[in-house]
Amino acid sequence: SFYKYYEVFLVPPSHKAIRRDPRINWIAKPVMKHRERRGLTAAGRKGRGLMRKGHSVAKMRPSIRGVWKKHNTLSLRRYR
Repeated sequence: SFYKYYEVFLVPPSHKAIRRDPRINWIAKPVMKHRERRGLTAAGRKGRGLMRKGHSVAKMRPSIRGVWKKHNTLSLRRYR
């Protein structure tokens, strides 16, 4: 097996230098809060199976569980 080492930078989003820098102030926006919890990082998207594109992976989007639930739930419309 191989060991892989990654360099991680922890950036405080409340720091004034971060908020003023136009290249990295996207970190401080409210939309970017808790990206890791919602599975929006590269590793999270890879774990959800969303790294591939095209018609062959249409059954994975928006999520594998969501598509499974849509296909396996009996939907009885109100007026049939």
